[in-house]
Amino acid sequence: MTFLPTIDLQRLAPGANGRATALDDLRLTVGTTGAFYLVGHGIEPDAGDRLFALSRRFFGLPESERRSIEMANSPHFRGYTALGNEYTQGRPDWREEVDVGPERPPRPAPDGPPYWRLQGPNQWPAALPELRPAVLDWLERMRAVAAQLAQAIAESLGLARDYFADAFEPAPHLLVKLVRYPGRSEAHDRQGVGSHRDSGFLTFVLQDDRGGSGLQFFDGTAYVDVVPKRGAFVINIGEALALATGHRLRATQHRVQSPPAGRDYLSIPFFYSPRFDYLIEPIDFPAHILPAPSGEPAVDPANPVFTEYGYNALRGRLRSHRDVALRYHADLEADWGPNAAPASTAPPALTHS
Repeated sequence: MTFLPTIDLQRLAPGANGRATALDDLRLTVGTTGAFYLVGHGIEPDAGDRLFALSRRFFGLPESERRSIEMANSPHFRGYTALGNEYTQGRPDWREEVDVGPERPPRPAPDGPPYWRLQGPNQWPAALPELRPAVLDWLERMRAVAAQLAQAIAESLGLARDYFADAFEPAPHLLVKLVRYPGRSEAHDRQGVGSHRDSGFLTFVLQDDRGGSGLQFFDGTAYVDVVPKRGAFVINIGEALALATGHRLRATQHRVQSPPAGRDYLSIPFFYSPRFDYLIEPIDFPAHILPAPSGEPAVDPANPVFTEYGYNALRGRLRSHRDVALRYHADLEADWGPNAAPASTAPPALTHS
């Protein structure tokens, strides 16, 4: 994977010229690299530029203004995370970010499984009131694009176009991050975000092309840079979708390296994941559609993907944002903390022979 292929969403729309070939290309791409550039999605590049400009304005606010919406104040894991306060594989990530999801009321506690604790309102900075409408609008526009891509992936696998609709209705788990990676010298740890695979269905990453590349995908041999392209999203498949297809679709391992000292790198990832109570089930499609993978599945046996999607989202949040976990969710540490064995209280993990 020295480069990523490009998929044009317009060519995948019903009635488009050359659609059959475009669906074949999509099926081949998700079954090999598991990652690609997405163009033709209908979101104009200027819209992304405006959101990057707002991101830079937020990260340029005084520290006290940024920390006024600190994630440590939100049991729902929403708001600002300062440098070094998020962890991947137990090591601190060198980035600052704002996490935003749909504006939904919190669930009364205890009301069902613990993953419902993730549902709740966002935090917004009083010093930048323009941020709220811009990010919420972006969230809804991305939801529409993601739904179209999910429909195209279903068709490329020989399934009904609305095959995945039940996974996302009525309330999918959506998340937008505004992220800044400050530059670091070679003498420091260059982990912007540690190596990982995303847990959901689809991830869309818009990269700012002003600071160079920080995103890297593992091609099976080495990490390779993903070059920013204005207006194009970088798409990668999440573990839940990969597992449902028996790993015929690939959840690609990736990371972000800090840029050199004196520069920074911005990105806006959007995570499109099922509703929390969705039960992941194996997809039954003909073997000739995509061959079964050879070798061991690309999953960590110590971190299985659970059938009830919300448990995957909960585990990731509790392990990556330790301040929030210990402040609001200490009762979940035994089952879900970084030193816990696979949780006995969750449904069984989905496995394939």
